[in-house]
Amino acid sequence: MNRRRAYEDDGDFYGERNKKRRRVSENQEMEERLETLILRVGENSTSSLESNLEGLVSVLESDLGNFRNKILRILSDCPIKMPEKCTIYSTMVGLMNAKNYNFGGEFVEYMVKTFKDSLKQCQWDAARYALRFLADLVNCHVISTNSLLQLLDSMVDAANEDNVPQVRRDWYVFAVLSTLPWVGRELYEKKESALENLLVRIEVFLNKRTKKHHNALRVWSVDAPHPQEEYLDCLWAQIRKLRQDNWTEKHIPRPYMAFDSVLCEALQHNIPVIHPPPHQDDFEYPMPWVVYRMFDYTDCPAGPILPGAHSIERFLIEEHLHSIIEMHRWERKDCAIHLLYLPYKDKIPLEYCIVEVIFAELFHMPTPRYLEICYGSILIELCKQQPSKMPQVLAQATEILFMRIDSMNTSCFDRFVNWFSYHLSNFQFRWSWDDWDSCLLLENEHPRPKFIQEVLLKCLRFSYHDRFKEMMPEGYAKLIPKPPVPHYKYAMDGAGE
Repeated sequence: MNRRRAYEDDGDFYGERNKKRRRVSENQEMEERLETLILRVGENSTSSLESNLEGLVSVLESDLGNFRNKILRILSDCPIKMPEKCTIYSTMVGLMNAKNYNFGGEFVEYMVKTFKDSLKQCQWDAARYALRFLADLVNCHVISTNSLLQLLDSMVDAANEDNVPQVRRDWYVFAVLSTLPWVGRELYEKKESALENLLVRIEVFLNKRTKKHHNALRVWSVDAPHPQEEYLDCLWAQIRKLRQDNWTEKHIPRPYMAFDSVLCEALQHNIPVIHPPPHQDDFEYPMPWVVYRMFDYTDCPAGPILPGAHSIERFLIEEHLHSIIEMHRWERKDCAIHLLYLPYKDKIPLEYCIVEVIFAELFHMPTPRYLEICYGSILIELCKQQPSKMPQVLAQATEILFMRIDSMNTSCFDRFVNWFSYHLSNFQFRWSWDDWDSCLLLENEHPRPKFIQEVLLKCLRFSYHDRFKEMMPEGYAKLIPKPPVPHYKYAMDGAGE
């Protein structure tokens, strides 16, 4: 009898291993395809969003057996990482819940866990976006209104806790108020009295709240022409205006309305009772801020009208622009493109909104969120991407800042100098200096001539002295820095003594 050798079975061994590899690679390829389809839904397409959603839901439903956990994870991550597409993903979940009630229940449990984990890990933006998504699922008949109201009430309870930092209480109220634009209309139609009770509790909290930080966070020492409102006060005024308008707004896309006949037949789920995690000494909460205002409708002579300071549309637009900057700040070109292609850009003076939001970030007190050069580079890229409008709006903003510089915070004054000198250096130092001739009649230490002097001093680092002597009008000679002449001490009189 012949003895079998070990290597004679290698063919079967490698054959089985290659089959496993093929299965793994096929599964991985399918997962990546599903992820790409989910991530890109609602982006540029030849067909309508409604037909894309229907097709994608059919694909996901057929793949639930093999990729259930993957689909749950992606669908719960997307509305947090791409909050501007919140209503698209809530519509997807609503359609899947209408077809598969068990999947809807699993998704609600998964989303609730994501929300609770975000609170425990102090991921405050993620928690707020998760709360918003849970609220929007009420519009898609996935979650019951009663259970959402119970969750919102528990968050207001957390805001009324004793012996906790005010920033914690403020965040819980801010999270509730910033969620109401998405679900306010639904709660108003079905649970009006419960919604009113919630708002009364919030109003009582706001009336008791201290605002000692307000003056320290202001950009200007005077309120004219735009009041510098504390962020919660401003949002509360916007929510009250929304309530006066019967909770109707014009900025949030709501694709689920096209599927109302299907979604209204679906069974709803209840959010389990959620108790916010107690405060711990190592928890860090978002700091308060003052809402920055630079423009109103009179500053936008042509095109769409700028929404009022207390309209909810203003809040929604600004929040969307801030989130784009946060997401794309590392790539200034991508950031500029995303800012300029904001949805509903034809209904608002987009360039004015963008400039106002970027300066709000730059002048944020006590420090900006990101490096100052980040905002300068984005503004330069915006001017390159849209040379027909953006430079004019930016010049108008610069003029407004210069005219109000007398009352500007010293720290913001320095940031204004740094930005303007950097911006000029990228556009051949061209500026209509003659428009600022009136500042030459003031003392050199007055903020306006001082600003020009500081700007030229900074610009000297990007160019050379003779250029400024040729470029600046004669009247500005006293503001031009002295030439940077080297002093060689051994060539001076008395050096040999």
